[in-house]
Amino acid sequence: MPIYEYRCGSCGFEKEYLQKVNDAPVAVCPACGSNVYTKLISAAGFQLKGSGWYATDFKNGAKPKPKPDAETAAATKSETTSTTAPAAGAASPACATD
Repeated sequence: MPIYEYRCGSCGFEKEYLQKVNDAPVAVCPACGSNVYTKLISAAGFQLKGSGWYATDFKNGAKPKPKPDAETAAATKSETTSTTAPAAGAASPACATD
């Protein structure tokens, strides 16, 4: 249930009420009995709780790395395989003879 704040226009008395959304607003000031008791608009405070939510999430502004498209991934893969394969006709160190 939300908490609503009220203020009296006559005496300045303020109070918070825990009310359902469908409840009728409080109309009479409990301090002075005036009918100038109005609901205030305030910022809602909430906290995300439960597994998966952490206080440090999204604070550093780091963006995830974009996923490479198919063309970039294929080019990266071919560069990796060509640099690791031995050149044709070259002897490997295990087969070299003195």
